[in-house]
Amino acid sequence: MNNKLDPNKLIEGEDFYYTPEGYKCFTATYHLKKGYCCKSGCRHCPYGYDKKTGTVKK
Repeated sequence: MNNKLDPNKLIEGEDFYYTPEGYKCFTATYHLKKGYCCKSGCRHCPYGYDKKTGTVKK
């Protein structure tokens, strides 16, 4: 596993933040470190995936 993505070594504010509801929300920086789109419709997807249409905007 890539050390940058080790769940115990994520940096709050850089890799994720907590929403007002208490959920962990991953940032675009985290997704770029991951290196691919998971096609889950993530809030900060840097790959341009649209969950409604199932397409990636370029």
